[in-house]
Amino acid sequence: MHLAESGVDSSERTGLPAIPSSAEAAILSKMGDRGQLPGGGVVDGPLALDVAIDPESARIKKLAGPVAGNADCLIFPNIESANVFFKSCTKLAGAEVAAIVVGAKVPCVLTSRGDSETTKLCSIALAALMA
Repeated sequence: MHLAESGVDSSERTGLPAIPSSAEAAILSKMGDRGQLPGGGVVDGPLALDVAIDPESARIKKLAGPVAGNADCLIFPNIESANVFFKSCTKLAGAEVAAIVVGAKVPCVLTSRGDSETTKLCSIALAALMA
């Protein structure tokens, strides 16, 4: 069984404490290494979006890691950046994606009234899998 490879997104990749998303990504990555995150899988970060999803970007920037260029899942530092990414993918690129908010007692489906039926169904299915 393939365990999900999750990239924790940040604009800064070294875990710089002055940039909260970077420091938090480094902490999540370490927690993943220690098996402290539910669900298993591999968590790596902080990673810029291009490095998380594009092997060529990871190669050019000389970044290696368990997720670099191969992320199955993206974890964003806040709902604002996740929302911009989600809507950019669905509205500009025609992607059908799933989005949920995690960290509460139960996963929360994150969709928009303007999303396609497929995107809404994928989000509901993902939330059901995470419950």
